[in-house]
Parts: sequence; structure tokens; C-alpha cells
Amino acid sequence: MDWLECSAVERNPNKMSGALIFKGTRLPVATFFENMNDGASIDDFLEWFPGVTREQLKAVLLFTASTLEPQAA
Repeated sequence: MDWLECSAVERNPNKMSGALIFKGTRLPVATFFENMNDGASIDDFLEWFPGVTREQLKAVLLFTASTLEPQAA
């Protein structure tokens, strides 16, 4: 799984110690999954972190879902 194939994220050693972040922000992608795990809704997350767009979240979720699909042999 190469997260850099997801258009909504980036990794820059000069931002957040090279953590995977939402493109154009300093917010780690892991923060999204941590909040979802804790019961937050997507609308909650967008309210709490206004630098992230709904389109970015959709791209991250679709990318994650695509990694769960069985791969052809």
C-alpha cells in the first residue's frame, strides 16, 4: 500500500516529521482515523479541522477501501 498514490495526501520531511498528512495542511492522516475510531462523524472532523476538505476525506476512504479488495494473482 503506497499512500503517496492517494491524491489527497503528501509526505514532507519538513512537515510533521515526515508523517503522512493531508495535502496542503500539517494534519496527519492518522488523526482522521483516530477520531473516527473514537466515534466522531465526518462532519465533526470537518468542523474540528477546517483545513481538510470533504473531497480529501473521500479520497482517503476510497484509497483505503481499494487496498482491502482482493488482488488478482
